[in-house]
Amino acid sequence: MATWFDESRLDDAAALEAGDLVLRTLAESGSRVRRTAGEAAAATAEAVTRADDLARPRAVLAAGPDSRLLRAVLEPWCPVPFVAWPAAGLPGWAGSLDLVVVLAPDGADTGAASAVAEAVRRGCQLVVACPPGSLVADHAAGRWSAILPTSTRDPLATAVVVLEYLDRVSLGPRADAEQVAEALDAVAIACSPHRDLAVNPAKMLAIALADTNPVVWGGSVLAARAARRVAESIRRATGRSSLAGDAEHLLPVIEAARQRDVFDDPFAEGSGDRRPVLVVLDDGAEEPVVREQRGRLTAAASERGVRVETVTTDATTEVARYASLLLSGTYAAEYLRIGLVDD
Repeated sequence: MATWFDESRLDDAAALEAGDLVLRTLAESGSRVRRTAGEAAAATAEAVTRADDLARPRAVLAAGPDSRLLRAVLEPWCPVPFVAWPAAGLPGWAGSLDLVVVLAPDGADTGAASAVAEAVRRGCQLVVACPPGSLVADHAAGRWSAILPTSTRDPLATAVVVLEYLDRVSLGPRADAEQVAEALDAVAIACSPHRDLAVNPAKMLAIALADTNPVVWGGSVLAARAARRVAESIRRATGRSSLAGDAEHLLPVIEAARQRDVFDDPFAEGSGDRRPVLVVLDDGAEEPVVREQRGRLTAAASERGVRVETVTTDATTEVARYASLLLSGTYAAEYLRIGLVDD
């Protein structure tokens, strides 16, 4: 059985309807952020007021499986030491002088429940975003605990709630939920299934990726995390290989690509091997190291005849730019899935 990409399916109503559940979920990303932030607004304000009466924590510890997203945002900004701890429980040094933050979108994660229970036992300041009445919420109850209620399993929306709190207590960068939601809405409009492929950036990217093995790179810490998530979405949607990593890890893949020969017969035996394509997630970072790494990657791609596709964003905050790049790439992965046909 051969698999090929039929780009006409990206504007075919029946094919798009078959993918409606995923596409609708993507389109609602902005509304989930707004709704989640609104649900937690009162609890966040109360937690901020209480934090004003407490001393600045010695350290901030993000616990649970989604802690690496908080690390990507907070490490360059947090005025106190910051540690991400994705394992169960807490490190031995965490105590009453420290703030523990936990993202638990579905509230049933036993690792997150273990972490919040340990934080309560040690007398840590604790902020948890989770559904009220959930396993994690039950374990989080304590004198120094603040539970920010959520009703979505969306990790990004849950993270924005915690990041807004940390912003308001001067422990993190600006994280305006409305700006994140607006950035997501802008992507949903641009990448809507109702926009034809001639003007739809996600559909055009899916076409560019159709017969390739994508190599996804982001220069900043957040863009790099978005790259890993996008590569994961492509693998899940297509079952094909897709890589994301630092420049030094991706360069050998690009440099090993066979030089394209314009005289190659596309129908000859063995010509169906998929070449890499470099996908650059550009969040506007202009640090010298980012420019240098991007230059090395694009130069290697040019030398080996590897196509380069760039995804950009004009969102105004770091978190919004991350969200925009991630959603753009996820849309492209879904359109890639819709376009693939088995014969």
